[in-house]
Amino acid sequence: MKMKMKMKERKILETIFLVSLLFAIECHSLPLSTSGRWVVDEEASGERVKLACVNWISHLQPMVVEGLHKRPVGEIAGMIISMGFNCVRLTWATYMFTRPSYGNRTVAESLGGLELSQAKEGVAKNNPELLNLSLVDAYDAVVDVLGQHGVMVVLDNHVSNPKWCCAEGDGNGFFGDKYFRPKEWLQGLTIVANRFKDKSQVVAMSMRNELRGPNQTEHVWYKQIRKGATTIHSINPKLLVIVSGLEFDTDLSFLKQKPLKLKIPNKLVFEAHWYSFSAIPQGVEWVKQPLNQICSNRTEWFESGAAFVGTGSNPAPFFLSEFGVDLRGVNARDNRFLSCFMAFVAQRDLDWALWTLQGSYYYKDGVVGPEETYGVLDYNWDKPRNPKFLKRMRILQLTLQVPNSHVSKYHLIFHPRSGRCVSVKAEEGQQHQIHGTNCKEGSRWSHDENGGVIRLMGSGLCLKAVGEGVPATLSTDCSSPQARWKLISASKLHIATVGEKGEPLCLDGKISNSSSILTRKCICSLHGDGLDFNCHKNPQRQWFKFVPSNLP
Repeated sequence: MKMKMKMKERKILETIFLVSLLFAIECHSLPLSTSGRWVVDEEASGERVKLACVNWISHLQPMVVEGLHKRPVGEIAGMIISMGFNCVRLTWATYMFTRPSYGNRTVAESLGGLELSQAKEGVAKNNPELLNLSLVDAYDAVVDVLGQHGVMVVLDNHVSNPKWCCAEGDGNGFFGDKYFRPKEWLQGLTIVANRFKDKSQVVAMSMRNELRGPNQTEHVWYKQIRKGATTIHSINPKLLVIVSGLEFDTDLSFLKQKPLKLKIPNKLVFEAHWYSFSAIPQGVEWVKQPLNQICSNRTEWFESGAAFVGTGSNPAPFFLSEFGVDLRGVNARDNRFLSCFMAFVAQRDLDWALWTLQGSYYYKDGVVGPEETYGVLDYNWDKPRNPKFLKRMRILQLTLQVPNSHVSKYHLIFHPRSGRCVSVKAEEGQQHQIHGTNCKEGSRWSHDENGGVIRLMGSGLCLKAVGEGVPATLSTDCSSPQARWKLISASKLHIATVGEKGEPLCLDGKISNSSSILTRKCICSLHGDGLDFNCHKNPQRQWFKFVPSNLP
């Protein structure tokens, strides 16, 4: 009896928690549209809607949305919300919709056919209502549950032939490849656009994941992308249409010479992917090159190859639809990449989708039940794999910039290594303390010129260095050389001034039990410019980024 009571109480608490989460999520009217570089609320006031998504996949050989053998789908949707995501990029394989011999299989038949008896038993236990549905209907049911929980959905055509993605020669890479028949691809887009057109939670369709391989050409890209976009828009003009580039979705640079001209007003969004290994074999440069230099080089590469579409005189929305790292924290390449990546994405306030939700798979590349170390959930889908990572990336989930704001621009000072922002703590009768805190509570700063003063907005105070190893402070002496700050190093992530003896000092957010922001001798800075290209020390504790915002 006591156990039953406890279970009942737990259910009540879970319900209350879920309801509170739903009220906490920022609500928007759907459908969505675009305005300049922004994704906006179409039918209300045109306010910005930031996509903070997580990938959840259904394109592997079983063609069943992952994790249904571990948890009820409603619980998974609740976990997505509780981790701060408002959107799911839900993948699908063309064949599941275009070939009845694939899509008409039931979930039980698909798992049974691959001899996945434990997965089948798990679905029967956790989601019995889905077990005897067809694969297509089960996918549909997951979309419905996400909608019931207030989660927006981006439907992503990941592959044609269901399998792991992506390799140069896997037959799924480019129009005309072995499994990638353009007519069948268009047929799949047509079926999916029709099937989900009355589900308001489906806000976008991504036409194809990571176009690649030896057969890719710009000429064919323009031809087929225009057909795909027109097909989706003609069936459901409410949807955002997401356009991917070439070279594993890292290259949109050809648009600089020849824009994609389509009569789809206020609905086109461009996407790209960025990992530590993007365009670098095994990502070795992140561990072999000086970190300031590789961060500068790779940021410039990503900006010039893809992210530029969200800038300039005619910007378009840019969706970073895949990024991720090994969340065990043991991958040196990913650990060095992440701070650099977060500084860029926070500064640009991009829409994004993390790879990935699933902590494990039913079946992948011939292996039963493998773990996904990039998965935000643990192997058993019980809890977040790395809560510190989620805390660290909270700034990316915040909306920082909005169109048509009446608030003057200010800056947060973001420390990507910790995920904190610089804040002022004032206690009565004590000196102001500079420390790192949740970025939602970060102080507002102005810094109008490189080499100028960093002012606490709304006060006559400015940031000032006191000395080596001493916390930075606020001062009214804003004409002092110790109150003038400039960005140094190739990465432009060191905020530096000079000490009283003329020595270069940098803000330092060394992670420890204290959240104090100190000034210390600049790492990799022999001459105060941070340009020591032979320095292989790790400077991440001294990396800070001015992140613009115009929110009230």
